[in-house]
Amino acid sequence: TVGPLDFEEKSKYSFVVEATDGGGLTGDCQVRIDITDENDNAPEITILSLSSPVLEDAPAGTVVALLKVRDRDSGENGQVTCELSGEAPLSIVESSGGSYKVVTASALDREQAAEHRVTVVARDRGSPALSSSTELVLEVSDVNDNGPVFEEAEYSAYVPENNAAGALVLRVSARDLDAGTNGRVSYWLADGSAGAAGAAPLVSVEARSGAVYAQRSFDYEQCREFSVAVRAQDGGTPARSSTATVRVFVLDQNDNAPRVLWPAPAAGATPGAPPLPPTFEVVPRSAEAGYLVAKVVAVDADAGRNAWLSYELLQASEPALFRLGLHSGEVRTARAVSDRDAAKQRLVALVKDHGQPALSATATLHVVLADSLHEALPEFSERPAGADAPTELQFYLVLALALLSALFLLSVALAVLARLRRAGPPAVLRCLGAQRFSVAGAAFPADFCEGTLPYSYNLCVAAPPRAVPEAVWPPPPLPIVSAEELLGGDSCDKPSLNSTAEEGQPPANPDASQVCKPAYTFSASF
Repeated sequence: TVGPLDFEEKSKYSFVVEATDGGGLTGDCQVRIDITDENDNAPEITILSLSSPVLEDAPAGTVVALLKVRDRDSGENGQVTCELSGEAPLSIVESSGGSYKVVTASALDREQAAEHRVTVVARDRGSPALSSSTELVLEVSDVNDNGPVFEEAEYSAYVPENNAAGALVLRVSARDLDAGTNGRVSYWLADGSAGAAGAAPLVSVEARSGAVYAQRSFDYEQCREFSVAVRAQDGGTPARSSTATVRVFVLDQNDNAPRVLWPAPAAGATPGAPPLPPTFEVVPRSAEAGYLVAKVVAVDADAGRNAWLSYELLQASEPALFRLGLHSGEVRTARAVSDRDAAKQRLVALVKDHGQPALSATATLHVVLADSLHEALPEFSERPAGADAPTELQFYLVLALALLSALFLLSVALAVLARLRRAGPPAVLRCLGAQRFSVAGAAFPADFCEGTLPYSYNLCVAAPPRAVPEAVWPPPPLPIVSAEELLGGDSCDKPSLNSTAEEGQPPANPDASQVCKPAYTFSASF
């Protein structure tokens, strides 16, 4: 050999060898040389096509690259196998004639890996084996397969009341794993939540930043907490969204002074309200120390310590006579009441909350020291002009009790009287006759059901002496008597019967009828 042999360039040589001797004779022969292949060539990899980027929602088995692999050696030295190195959801498949396909082995997820780098290794079967490799870079394109996710499912914000309109309440944040427009998040108030269309504008949210702002000043006494739903939406097609709840707690501030319910506020305490008379409390002069005079009742619209109330006696006509419970508001006598104490006592109670700074209100009590209610009544009558009588509670309670007692006794008396009238006259009066006649000629019972005061005049006519059946006995003629004679109580014109006649005996003059003195009965019903 005069140079290197290359099986891949020429695997056979054929030539003629000619021999010449000195005498000029020649001879030749045919020489053929076969070159034996040595594994001196590594496989060659050619990328025919590469689909990059590929959608992340591409199904498994999608072809992403086509490869051509060849080895110039022969035999086993030219037999090549290909494989992929690296962790990627890809696989390589041999097709025919040294062609290979790189396909997806499973679904891709751009959120886990935006690109995949794999190495294609081609190795022959020579000894020693030779190999070659090339790198494939596969980018994964995004699809809108993820919705926004809030950092917290429920947010809580605490805002002091009396805040300024437009104050920042809190910021919400949602993250979308997609890229580009698919991952761009905007914030809105969900329909039906506070601040959305058709609802009270309590808060608003900035679309890009997720900042929640108060739309107005909050009042703890009107609204202590409320919830809004904030929606985060991406810009993909179709758009994806999620919702989080924002609970806003309004913190109480000491912006309400205590309000006194009892005793009633004095004149001018409430703007625009009519003046009210003072309320009197009656204390007997026999009261001992600890006697309950009254109770100051107050409320505070605030909460917590801002609504804790304490009471103290601010002014008193005789400070040593009364004491006021610090937490109960009960006004009691500090000592026994004496005759030297003034009949009228005026107390001013201070009601104070525990807020910072503390707010307070005052209540005025008028106390009357008296031995009895009749002694205290003149004090009650000394009220200002235009005072409303129902405010004199104790006086009218006693008066109403007395009237009810009188009406009850009167009702019992009328009931007894009505029962006696239904039972008939007593036996001693039955001698005067069995039938009653009124001046109008008809008998009627008293009617107490209409609330009237009926008057009735009864005339008594004696029965005839003859034993004639009652069915045929004519009724005696009724004398015509004037009202003046009836009311005046004059005696009848006709002779009267013997008043000493025994019961059941006929009258001395059977032809004469007897008309008794007019008798009237007064009946009343309520």
